[in-house]
Amino acid sequence: MRTSQGAPGVDGQTIAAVEESGTEAFLSSLAAELRARSYRPQALRRVHIPKPGQPGKTRPLGIPTVRDRVAMAAAKLVLEPIFEADFSDTSYGFRPGRSAHAALEVIRVEADRGRQWVLDADVSDCFGRIDHDALMAEVGRRVVDRNMLKLLRAWLRAGVLEDGVVTDTTSGTPQGSPISPLLANVALNVLDVEWAKTSSALGTLVRYADDFVVLTSTRARAEEARRRVVTILGRLGLQLHPDKTRIVCLDRGGEGFDFLGFHHRMVESEKYRGRYSLQKWPSQRAMASIKAKVRERTDRRLSSMALEDVVANLNLVLRGWGNYFRHGNSSRKFVAIDSYVHERLTVLAAAKYKVRRRRWSKRFDYGWVTSLGVHRLNGTVRYWKPVHAAR
Repeated sequence: MRTSQGAPGVDGQTIAAVEESGTEAFLSSLAAELRARSYRPQALRRVHIPKPGQPGKTRPLGIPTVRDRVAMAAAKLVLEPIFEADFSDTSYGFRPGRSAHAALEVIRVEADRGRQWVLDADVSDCFGRIDHDALMAEVGRRVVDRNMLKLLRAWLRAGVLEDGVVTDTTSGTPQGSPISPLLANVALNVLDVEWAKTSSALGTLVRYADDFVVLTSTRARAEEARRRVVTILGRLGLQLHPDKTRIVCLDRGGEGFDFLGFHHRMVESEKYRGRYSLQKWPSQRAMASIKAKVRERTDRRLSSMALEDVVANLNLVLRGWGNYFRHGNSSRKFVAIDSYVHERLTVLAAAKYKVRRRRWSKRFDYGWVTSLGVHRLNGTVRYWKPVHAAR
């Protein structure tokens, strides 16, 4: 939390202000309140942040105060090992020692084994709609300490401050808080456990937080999987988004689907015609997101900055995005982003040095952009297994 700093809550207090006034005194005071059971959480401050790759669209976050974030983080340290003992292997999101790439590898293996009908599921407003009573019932299966249970329920019911008005929260987890991902996993573990007990023969469930897919061998099984998922999620007060949940057939290069930022599609081998394997590359939304970030960091208004500083800021974004998407068949997409970066830096440099367009190709060539130290994505792809066709 200290590394990311984070926005202040409803009290306006920042981490820097806490450090300036004395961290030890702050922690001692909070600990005393918790021991005396006089601690009361404050309402969350509502903010709306842009959705990556979806211009004009936002998603709401509830920002707790620094004091509440510290208490939540401490509770998470205590609770996470307790619930980790029961969490299913089908769950990969926000869990120690597990990753998105591990989930993606399971999908690749299952699809290549013939499970090429996919339930591509989207839970409608998962973090905002989880039923509090259902969630606390799941927590109560593993936690018996009354003080901890009261603390968790107090955070769930803290309310949200927006435009000067505090609104009670009757459902959902405090999205934007340190403990929210753990609570969401506790609730959605109901899906994992029930699927393992009653539906694993239908297909393979792969879940990353509230995003999940089910890979099956026939359309009928995929339809039955959707019906069962709807029933299980209903117990948590959740439902599938009717417009964003679909059944996809991957067979012989079918339409494909997006999951965890990648587009997944069966691709025919260039070496062995008629043989298909599942490959993945950055989705259209992921491409739009990185282009927006590149565009922001190479805007003409930055022409007064030294190009070296612009590139240093740009490289941070390129490395982070590239490190995630290099695990796949991303070569062509990486080349496209490298080309886009070159184009944007050319436009910026032309504005900075007032160079006419007809001279751009000679002055701002490949050697020039290389000399700036721009991080190139091309050539950094790593495959989970040997492949014959690159995207």
